[in-house]
Amino acid sequence: MGGEKKTKRLLMMLAGNLLIGVGVAFYRMSGFGADPYTCMNLGVSGFLGMSFGNWQLLMNIMLLAAVWFTVRNCIGLGTLVNMVFVGYTADFLCWLFLEQLGLSVGMPLRIAFLLLGMLFLSFGCACYMSAEMGIAPYDSAAFIITKYAGERVSFRAARIATDVTVVLVGIMFCIAGGNSVWQAAGLGTVICSLCNGPLIQYFRSILQIRA
Repeated sequence: MGGEKKTKRLLMMLAGNLLIGVGVAFYRMSGFGADPYTCMNLGVSGFLGMSFGNWQLLMNIMLLAAVWFTVRNCIGLGTLVNMVFVGYTADFLCWLFLEQLGLSVGMPLRIAFLLLGMLFLSFGCACYMSAEMGIAPYDSAAFIITKYAGERVSFRAARIATDVTVVLVGIMFCIAGGNSVWQAAGLGTVICSLCNGPLIQYFRSILQIRA
């Protein structure tokens, strides 16, 4: 039984990270703005002239150092999988659909990508968090806040705070680099900033009931 449980947790972690990568790609292809963390990394990577995947990996490594000294229990195999594969998965899917297949993204498809991106991203986060095999450095930021704030701040509120902060950072770097803000931030970014935390909390509650 123990082996079956470990296998289930491993599959949940891998599936969750895959869903996150797909969700990030959907957000980017929707043209309504990326998810908050992607918004920041798109802004900074554009400012530095780096690829999104390479910068996101570097950013994750820097955040990992902060997690190591605060909520070390959040680090595990899932942390490494998320750090390495999510950014490159999103890069690959955007390249495949937009450049290689020449997908024409009209308004109905943009709206569908926005909604699917929000669901995939939040459910993917809930899956790999519930697997308890480690979480991404950025996702750990909300846990760092709740650890030091205690019961005064819920995970949902902490996640909204971190999401809003990284969106502002992304916008500032877009402006500083002379790049279009709308390529990184938009309606979808605002929706994700406000809804991602509550949706993750909701999906985690469902997964815990069924576990």
